[in-house]
Amino acid sequence: MKRFFEKFKGVKPIDVLHIFLFVAALPIALVYKLFRRDLWLICDNGAEASDNGYWLYEYIRREHPEQDCLYAVNKNSRDRDKVAALGNPVNYGSFLHWILYLTAKVNISSQKGGKPNYAVCYLLEVYGILRNKRVFLQHGVILTDIEFLYYENTKMDMFVTSTYREWEYVNSHYGYPEGVVQLLGLTRFDRLHDFETVPKQILIMPTWREWLGEGSLVKNIEKDKENFVSSDYYKRWSAVIKSDRLREICEKYGCTVMFCPHRDTQRFLSCFETDNPYLTVCDYDHFNVQELLKSSAFMITDFSSVQIDFAYMKKPLAYFHFDYKEYTEHHYHMGYYSYEKDGFGPAFSDENELLSYVEQAAANNFVNDEKYLNRHSEFFTLYDTDNCKRNYEAIKERYRSIDN
Repeated sequence: MKRFFEKFKGVKPIDVLHIFLFVAALPIALVYKLFRRDLWLICDNGAEASDNGYWLYEYIRREHPEQDCLYAVNKNSRDRDKVAALGNPVNYGSFLHWILYLTAKVNISSQKGGKPNYAVCYLLEVYGILRNKRVFLQHGVILTDIEFLYYENTKMDMFVTSTYREWEYVNSHYGYPEGVVQLLGLTRFDRLHDFETVPKQILIMPTWREWLGEGSLVKNIEKDKENFVSSDYYKRWSAVIKSDRLREICEKYGCTVMFCPHRDTQRFLSCFETDNPYLTVCDYDHFNVQELLKSSAFMITDFSSVQIDFAYMKKPLAYFHFDYKEYTEHHYHMGYYSYEKDGFGPAFSDENELLSYVEQAAANNFVNDEKYLNRHSEFFTLYDTDNCKRNYEAIKERYRSIDN
């Protein structure tokens, strides 16, 4: 109960509105269930349709049109038309979304918060008030100890993993009942076998840091910017992208650089402005993350899960770990994955050493090292284009006997 009230304190005014939407939608959904007994409701984060939820939805609409299936996305999303081409999209967070969420035989998302309202649904689901069936497709491959994904914090009914080591770690450490954690592969991986690389294109993609605050909440943007530019995170990444050394590498080897930081960093993009004509600062409104990954020849990242997508395509990368100790103590604790033993590229804490390696890689036309290719074959248990098929069939089989 103490934990319940701690969570309840975080409820915001908009969440209170969703409590009323839930109460109003419940009786309608109870009747609607009689007519849509096999409905699958899929979503990602609401803002975009480009993650594992979308690619599963696209597969189902293409290969199994007989399956009653809908996808929820924001009405103003840039990807709205893409979803509409496959079927009528549901407005994410709307009253209809609530009705369908309560109606669905199974709710499927790549996000733990992929539901009409995260705060309200968390209280309903984790505390057993609402006993619906939910599939977690995952946003990436788990490498670390992520406490908020423990069973006690999600009560997910099916949890997708992509490698044997990941499956083994989640299955033995996260507390899920037997059979919940399944080795199926991320559905978006199906799209990482067919790509065209832009020669000499370098992608720089750092993740967020929890101690920098709630990156998605804009209260006082100017004050937030002041705090952000004083952080070591900003100073170290800014030193990389604004360095004369990086510009010289681009000039000498004909490289271009795409800088695309985490979603929570996007509101600070103006702080990273540079006069380097070879570098593009990428915003999420105009650049697609998966397309950037597919088109780039080399990646610089830190702890971002996109490293796995990039490595999956057998492309070379390097890590910038200037705050390794702080990150592993205050953001995510390290799990089974060792960057020294398992990483798909070398790790550096000094930007000059990092850029020396980038220059060395550029001089070698960004050809991947045999050592990291061997790690690829050892790490990726599943390496094919059947991820969507496996996910669809596993969900179908798991919920075949449920009678709504």
